[in-house]
This record gives sequence, C-alpha cells and structure tokens, in this order.
Amino acid sequence: MRVFVLAGSSRADSLNSRLAELVTGLVDRSEAVADLAHIRDFAVPPYDGDAEAAHGPPEGATALRDRVRQAHAFVIASPEYNASVPGTVKNAIDWVSRFRPQPFKDKQTLLVSASPSMVGGNRGLWALRVPLEHLGARVYPDMFSLARAHQAFAPDGGLLESGLHERLTATVKAFLELVEADTRYPCLRHRWYEFLGDQTNAPVTLRAED
Repeated sequence: MRVFVLAGSSRADSLNSRLAELVTGLVDRSEAVADLAHIRDFAVPPYDGDAEAAHGPPEGATALRDRVRQAHAFVIASPEYNASVPGTVKNAIDWVSRFRPQPFKDKQTLLVSASPSMVGGNRGLWALRVPLEHLGARVYPDMFSLARAHQAFAPDGGLLESGLHERLTATVKAFLELVEADTRYPCLRHRWYEFLGDQTNAPVTLRAED
C-alpha cells in the first residue's frame, strides 16, 4: 500500500512537518510505503475561475492531484490558523477538486495536527473535514491532535510522552488496517457520497450506495 503524507505548513521546520515525518516513519515501519511531501512543493495561485478557463490548472495542482491519485490513502498534518484550516491547504484542495474524475472521492484520509495551543489544532481539523468529506473523501473518524507540540518532540523525532506516542501509533495502525481492508477486499466496501459534481454512478442529487 502507498500512503501519501502531506505536511500542511509552508515552514520547513514547522511542528506539523515534524508530525508528518513521525507519521511517515510509522507508516514505513508497517507493510505500507509512505510518500512524504510538503504543501510548499505544490505552489498554486489563489483559485481563479477565469485563470483556470484561460490557462488550465497550474503545475502545482496537477502534481498534487497525481500524488493523491497514486496513493491508496492520504494523511494530512495540518496546522490551525485562527481556529480553522490554513488558506494554503484549502486553496490547494480547491484547485485539485477541479479535476475529473474527482481525485479525493473514496480516498481513505487521516487528519492529524500539532499546535503549541492546548487544543492541539483540533478545531482546524474539524474545519478541514468539511471540504474533504464534501468531495467524497472517506475521512477516518479518529483524528490526532498534539497539544503543546513545541514541547512534545524528543530529539529523535518521537514524542516525549509515551502515552501520546502509543496513541498516535495505535491510530495510524488502525487506519492502515482499514486502508488494507478497503484495498485488498473490495467486497467489504460500503460507499456513501454526496459530491454534487460527481455524475459517475448516479444523478447529481442522489446519494448512492454500493
């Protein structure tokens, strides 16, 4: 299995970049293969419908679409900006959402965050769920938010508090088990989507299950 891990912060040594690297290590120690990237690797201008009509999607959006499509699963380590999702992350999602077929549809997705605050960026993850689930992503119910993250990392990149490290490890392990079941045993799949731009299996206003 291939898992695309995206650090949603533009800063190279950000707390969420460190969390993304930690998740990457956990994925690699399983039977899956992690593909780590940072949001700055996919430079895109603010979404503009006129620019899209005149020039098509920018290279950064195409590259991000390709990485999402090539993976069986998607992990985002996203910071929280003013109790919500960062504009750079939302803008990248908006650009990628313009491709057909919809790259996020049915993509197993795990959301994690790190923040110096006591809520650990959790409010930003709740905001991030909305566009991803609208686009058909199957967002894992259990999110991981690391509070006081500026004091949480050990020199080796792990977490100082063993209980937190165990919880993150268990979350990633359970997520990967779900991805494996979804990938290897398609008879177990149960899809429910309501992406209004998707007309592959049903009229645009119809919820579909299979």
